[in-house]
Amino acid sequence: MDHLDLAPIRKVRGTVRLPGSKSISNRILLLAALAGGETIVRDVLEADDTQLMLEALRKLGVDWKKGGGAALRVRGAGGIFPAKKADLNLGNAGTAFRSLTAVLAFCGGEYRLSGVARMDERPIGDLVEALRQLGANIDYLGKNGYPPLVIRPAAIRAGGTVSVRGDVSSQFLTGLLLALPLTGAKTVIAVEGELISKPYVEITLNMLRRFGVAVERDGWKTFTIPAGARYANPSEIFVEGDASSASYFLAAGAISGLSGGGPVRVEGVGRSSIQGDVRFAETLERMGAQIAMGENWIEAKAGAEAAKRGKLKAIDADFNHIPDAAMTAAVAALFADGASTLRNIGSWRVKETDRIAAMATELRKLGATIEEGGDSLRIEPPARLRGATIDTYDDHRMAMCFSLTALGGVTVRINDPGCVTKTFPGYFDALAGIAEK
Repeated sequence: MDHLDLAPIRKVRGTVRLPGSKSISNRILLLAALAGGETIVRDVLEADDTQLMLEALRKLGVDWKKGGGAALRVRGAGGIFPAKKADLNLGNAGTAFRSLTAVLAFCGGEYRLSGVARMDERPIGDLVEALRQLGANIDYLGKNGYPPLVIRPAAIRAGGTVSVRGDVSSQFLTGLLLALPLTGAKTVIAVEGELISKPYVEITLNMLRRFGVAVERDGWKTFTIPAGARYANPSEIFVEGDASSASYFLAAGAISGLSGGGPVRVEGVGRSSIQGDVRFAETLERMGAQIAMGENWIEAKAGAEAAKRGKLKAIDADFNHIPDAAMTAAVAALFADGASTLRNIGSWRVKETDRIAAMATELRKLGATIEEGGDSLRIEPPARLRGATIDTYDDHRMAMCFSLTALGGVTVRINDPGCVTKTFPGYFDALAGIAEK
């Protein structure tokens, strides 16, 4: 299907069961592959990004198979991967590409890593330079600092200190954190510059603890992998729901509440979540939504004042901590009572597309007045939304967040709706499931 026409959605209300978190799924799959013995992974995300990781792991000699329900049984390698030669195509899966680059540098083989054309535009130089500090032998097959790459056998220096920039992508630090326990030596990672997307690093540290490696950190500047670190499988582990995906439905509940709809509840994340994107609920509260939360669920509707005015509140906020969910805030800003500004979102530039430029272009189609900064976006909503054809740039989050504009009483055409298979293959069915018939 090359496009999907969304008719105006009058109201939404109901409950959505979230798919597993992409970030947690890929971290768990990699750690299970590196640990010894069998790990049963339950509620793993079944989507393009995790499939790319699984295909790569199989090529690297890791045995896995589907168990009952949504479970996977992963037979770990007990350390470095057994396959000493592999050609891996990782599509546009940034987490998989960066983390596997780091781990494979320690595996003593020859590995080629490539992806789609957009992956060749996503920087990886800071991670490669950090790995080279440790003796890794990595060459670029195209432009310096960008994929594709070839990794060759090398004498890795174990222990000491390695530095990495933190202000481009937190995935560089995550890659090192996942790889360095393979050396068994005490190693300190020093972060240069401000570390962005800290909640995603928290997910990495949490998963490392679940697999037996406790990393010490001094603020967000240094991380110490202890001597003698070794991955141990937890036998069974569950993947919680995807908090970034939750943002679309929570925003839908708040927006729909402006005209009598809502509430919408998501199940799979809540107070016990380890994902930073659950804090998107705080953003919605600032915008006038009413939020309720349990251990494993969150519910959103318009607050009394917002419902009375028929508008959310405009915001001026720093979204460094939740850059993915910030895209949903940009669309919610179309329903606000004035101009909103999203700040510290420079990491959008190196995602599946240049999201700042893409969001600015598509928001303007709907009638919004946009000011695009280097790491910011100012959104002034129109007096009345216009129907539009939305281009998605092969970016799953563009498709999902712009679907919410149908709640503004306009028909929206989403080009390439299939791009949502990256993280949420059933997204449009889930949205239809809570729409008032």
